[in-house]
Amino acid sequence: MFNPTKNKVLSVIFTDNYMNAVYLCLGGNMGDRKANMGLAIAKINEFAGKVILTSSVYETEPWGVADQQAYLNCCIVIETELSAGHLIILLLNIEKQLGRTRDLWQTYEPRTIDIDILFFNNDVITEEHLMVPHPRLHLRRFVLIPLNEIASNYLHPVLNKTIFKLLEECKDTSSVKLYK
Repeated sequence: MFNPTKNKVLSVIFTDNYMNAVYLCLGGNMGDRKANMGLAIAKINEFAGKVILTSSVYETEPWGVADQQAYLNCCIVIETELSAGHLIILLLNIEKQLGRTRDLWQTYEPRTIDIDILFFNNDVITEEHLMVPHPRLHLRRFVLIPLNEIASNYLHPVLNKTIFKLLEECKDTSSVKLYK
C-alpha cells in the first residue's frame, strides 16, 4: 500500500541528486512470464537507472483482445540521468533482447515483455514515438492497481487527479489478481 514516508524519501532522492523520477509498467504473456519480468527489471536496473520501488506482480486478463494467455504486470519507479528519448530507446532494446517482436499491423499482440513509460517526472511529452504520461494508463486496471500500490498520491500532470482517484473512476472491469 501507499507509504507517504517512502514517497517523501523519493522526493528527496530525486531532488538532491538531480535525477529523473520515472514510473514504468512491465507486462508479458509469453514464455516464462515471471522470469521475463525479473530479467527486464534487472536489465533496467543495470542499464537504465536505479530501481527504487517495485509493486507486487499481478496476473491480468488481456486488455483489448480475446484468446490470449493471461499477462503478468507490475509497476516500478526508477531514478535515471537519461532523457526520456534516450530511455525509451534503451527500453525498446531491452524488450528486443528478451524476445519481443513487434507486428506493425497488430496493436495488442502477445509479447514476452512490454515496458511502458507511464510518467517521466511531471513532464508532458508528445513526440511521434513517445507520449508521456502514457495516454491510456487511466483506462487500464492492470496499470492502475500496481501503480496505486506504490504511488497512490501521485498527481497525474494532465488529468490533475491522483492515481487513487483514477483507479476509483476507472470503468475497466478486467480481472487483475495478485500473482502468487
